[in-house]
Amino acid sequence: MAAPKRELFKAADVCEVVQVQPYVLRSWEAEFPQIGEAPAGGGPRLYRRSDVELVLRIKQLVFDEGLTLSGARKRLSEDGEGHATDNGAAILAQEVLGDPMRVRLAQVKSGLQAILQILDHGGAAAELELVPPPPATKKTVAKAGKRK
Repeated sequence: MAAPKRELFKAADVCEVVQVQPYVLRSWEAEFPQIGEAPAGGGPRLYRRSDVELVLRIKQLVFDEGLTLSGARKRLSEDGEGHATDNGAAILAQEVLGDPMRVRLAQVKSGLQAILQILDHGGAAAELELVPPPPATKKTVAKAGKRK
């Protein structure tokens, strides 16, 4: 069964797609800590699309090929799959942030680099140029109002 076309899943969704019981998913999470993320503020674990694909691969290795979880971990390591250094998290962050936030982060980065250059050149204050933040749009004002 193919995963639905979305980026984040709840445990129940993962179990449905992969067709395993929740206790199986929980035991695999214990063996493969890179599966899913617990939100910083608590709440249910969330799974990226890459997590669902990894769980599908683990299922294939364990159920179809008859490997133990240790054997599956070794095979994934040999194949270069299932590492926490995957680029999936970075890609997901870019998609979630959206263009306005990326632009703002680029401005912050540029400002920090300018400060670093000033500090490297003995602190010449004449080079420092302060740039005001971009004006708030109706969309960002509406989002800020919902947070209260």
